[in-house]
Amino acid sequence: MSDRKIDAMSFEEAMEELESVVSQLENGQVPLDKSIGLYERGEALRKHCDGRLKDAELRVEKIIQGADGEAKGAEPFDAE
Repeated sequence: MSDRKIDAMSFEEAMEELESVVSQLENGQVPLDKSIGLYERGEALRKHCDGRLKDAELRVEKIIQGADGEAKGAEPFDAE
């Protein structure tokens, strides 16, 4: 588990660490106390990734708007 501050991570860095956390928890070889800490870190990483995706969605929506604020016929960003 990294001690790196989550807010300073890029989406990709946070996602990579989240995958590592999930892998460790699924492995089942981590002591209970460490598992709880990993779960808490994983939840914080998930929230960070979710926030970064929402920010990206808003930025894409702004890009497709014209100078007058009107949409240029594009649909809102859909990550799915």
